[in-house]
Amino acid sequence: MTHLLPTATVTPSEQNFSRELRETAMAKDILGEAGLHFDELNKLRVLDPEVTQQTIELKEECKDFVDKIGQFQKIVGGLIELVDQLAKAAENEKMKAIGARNLLKSIAKQREAQQQQLQALIAEKKMQLERNSISLVILI
Repeated sequence: MTHLLPTATVTPSEQNFSRELRETAMAKDILGEAGLHFDELNKLRVLDPEVTQQTIELKEECKDFVDKIGQFQKIVGGLIELVDQLAKAAENEKMKAIGARNLLKSIAKQREAQQQQLQALIAEKKMQLERNSISLVILI
């Protein structure tokens, strides 16, 4: 008794499909060497799909970075505005302090002048008192 092994039969359509796959793979290899690639939609592209994906990711990261820089600029702008306001307030307070110091100096000078006037008045009154005392002694 002879045993026959089942043989696989390949239909012509399967052979054509297999040949098309090989040809497609060869065409992709040849195009790949020439710098041309097929994307997921089988469209012909100049860039490798991986490079295209990396480019898209980089573009998104750059957009995020630019957005964050914009936010940073807004924050820094607000900070600069706040510091300017504080600088103006400090300058105003400085001017008030200078004015108050000058006023105190002026008051001190006025008091000194007033003191000198009063001392001169006292000296004048003492002289008048002496004259009156002498006049009194002469009259007595």
